[in-house]
Amino acid sequence: MNIIPYGRQNIDSQDIEAVSRILNSDFLTQGPAVEEFENAFAKYIGSTFAIAVSNGTAALHLCNLALDVNENSNVITSPITFAASANSVRYCNGNIFFADIDPETLTLDPEKVVELIESKPKGFFQGIIPVDLAGYPVNLEAFRKIADKYGLWIIEDACHAPGGWFTDSNNVQQNCGNGVYADLAIFSFHPVKHIACGEGGMVTTNDKALYERIKMLRTHGITKDPQKMKRSDGGWYYEMQELGFNYRMPDILCALGTSQLKKADEGIAKRKVIAKKYDDELKHLNLELRSCPSDKGHAYHLYIIETNKRAELYEFLKQKGIYCQVHYIPVHKLPYYEELYGEQHFINAENYYNRGLSLPMYPGLSIDEQDFVIQCIKDFYE
Repeated sequence: MNIIPYGRQNIDSQDIEAVSRILNSDFLTQGPAVEEFENAFAKYIGSTFAIAVSNGTAALHLCNLALDVNENSNVITSPITFAASANSVRYCNGNIFFADIDPETLTLDPEKVVELIESKPKGFFQGIIPVDLAGYPVNLEAFRKIADKYGLWIIEDACHAPGGWFTDSNNVQQNCGNGVYADLAIFSFHPVKHIACGEGGMVTTNDKALYERIKMLRTHGITKDPQKMKRSDGGWYYEMQELGFNYRMPDILCALGTSQLKKADEGIAKRKVIAKKYDDELKHLNLELRSCPSDKGHAYHLYIIETNKRAELYEFLKQKGIYCQVHYIPVHKLPYYEELYGEQHFINAENYYNRGLSLPMYPGLSIDEQDFVIQCIKDFYE
């Protein structure tokens, strides 16, 4: 049986050649390929700075560290996201609070965020982590207004959305992660993501101070910059100035990332063709599809449908060799968070979780494979 997963990498001969060049070079890590990838990614996204790190979770952790999250910090995020969005706050001993999602976009609802903020004393919250779920771009301008009003920072979790964008109130297209409205943004290069490196992540920002601090935290909190060191004993000398981590991304993976980045727009174009076909073929069935307004650029990391027969459809497709997925189990329902904060309810998030299913979506999905997926879904309903 031919297995069709919900997502997978697309590696070609150019990618293999890029990695081979590094394997035959002098640097496997901490070499020039890292900065090359960072510069190319910053240019693609439209940010001033980019810092390559070992994975998306490390990127989130570094952002929280750079913003001085600690046991007195209270941070808001969406319950419909991968656990890392919340976990990164807990790594710094901060407290995570959830606000419900907008049922139309499945992303964090600004109105629910304001309600949560207003329910607590002034100055209670320090930050917000909105998530571009499935590649649908969060309206960061709305969150920036909230952040400015209440004195908060923003980390945009854009793991699903390189190449995504929204149009702001000035009719300017704002790329996900470009740093215009968020203080920091993060990306992931897991194999199912747009840019597949095996593992890897990126932090983007327009803030030079945050950029420099994250670069140092990425490498144990160590610097060799003479302007930052307290003294110098010689060319070998370095200083560890704060407690950092080994969150570096090696040249091998950065070279693969640079090669993958060259095909990023082509990949999104293919994803949009696949999404359009799903839209056209499935719109008459008894399930709910998500439209994207013209003022937003959906990056289509995922193609999500909602159905009252989610479990039955999931098992039916699995028997046909079609491996769908659910994104995500609400974070507040995970045992760790239930034990930490007690039972919580967010009606929109929970209603979505009971119905949501991610269909196969990746540039390498062939026409015949997608036709098979569509026919199987039709067979299930008919």
